[in-house]
Amino acid sequence: MSTSLKRVILEMGTGNDLYGEDYTKAGVRAVQDALHHSSLILFRSLGIDRDSMQVEVTIAVQQPDAVDKDVIASQIPYGEVLVNAVEGGLNIVDDENGTTSVIATAAVAARLMLPDDEPFML
Repeated sequence: MSTSLKRVILEMGTGNDLYGEDYTKAGVRAVQDALHHSSLILFRSLGIDRDSMQVEVTIAVQQPDAVDKDVIASQIPYGEVLVNAVEGGLNIVDDENGTTSVIATAAVAARLMLPDDEPFML
């Protein structure tokens, strides 16, 4: 029987840093927002080890190179974590005060190794 990684969970979130122009802080808040939208009871209900999942986090901000991926990864409590930072999100410039508010979006996808020839049914 062959198996492959199949996405079983996808959550999205948004976060911001209003005054510090910190892309990592905005990304952390976006990941926290996504995580607070879910309760992963399927692992306990089906007897699946939570650490067996692969978690891919994608953070979208205007300056992806300014994101500390290790800090983002530390927000995920279980599984093997991969973090991608891509261009997106939004910067809101306040010319009067000389500040920029950073808005980040996050997608958190969890994958499990499942059989190819059988549908995964909950």
